Amino acid sequence: MSGEDKFSDDRPDPVAPGGSILFALPGTLVDWDPHRALVGQYPDGVVDMVLDPNDPWGFGCVSRQINLGVDPQQALADYETTHGPAVAWVVRVCLENYTLAVKGLLPGAPELLEDLQRAGLTLWGLAATTRQLTEAASKALSPLSVLEDVLISSEEHLDLSDPLFYRLALRRFAISPGHTIFVDTDSEHVAIADRLGMEGIVAHDISSLRQLLRQRGIAC
Repeated sequence: MSGEDKFSDDRPDPVAPGGSILFALPGTLVDWDPHRALVGQYPDGVVDMVLDPNDPWGFGCVSRQINLGVDPQQALADYETTHGPAVAWVVRVCLENYTLAVKGLLPGAPELLEDLQRAGLTLWGLAATTRQLTEAASKALSPLSVLEDVLISSEEHLDLSDPLFYRLALRRFAISPGHTIFVDTDSEHVAIADRLGMEGIVAHDISSLRQLLRQRGIAC
């Protein structure tokens, strides 16, 4: 473990005694699927090909660039150099319809957030997305208003693979890692949070997340 990874701050935790939960978004709370942005636009085989997560220069790369603050037109131009203009047009359509990818919160998520608030926890978000998308999908994501604040990757030019994104959240939110639980579906991201002194939880659905939180003594 690198000494630089460890967050060090002697200030008292301003949210004690309840502590904080930092959610990675959209994975943990948001019902999100980019396939929805292309349903009915192209055959399923084309959609699956364009959104193939195993393509190193595919849609995932375009999405990550945009989430890091790269202009979408530049990200599309980069994509076109490897995939050609016809396939790049499909990605353009996907991005234009991207709010359709966000259905809302996962079943049970609004109730869980309310229960966690009642339990005295302060809730935050660390989001791999853009402000434009979150504002466009604000109606579907309205239950997330219970979060005290959200740090957005495109505005910080950082993402969840970078420990600095987590350290910046701890600093901006003025929360202590020792009093913070970090939740994500990605075990690598959770490992970063653990190295920074938070308690990381890998959870793939709301039911299992409730169970894991209860195991830690949280009434939810």
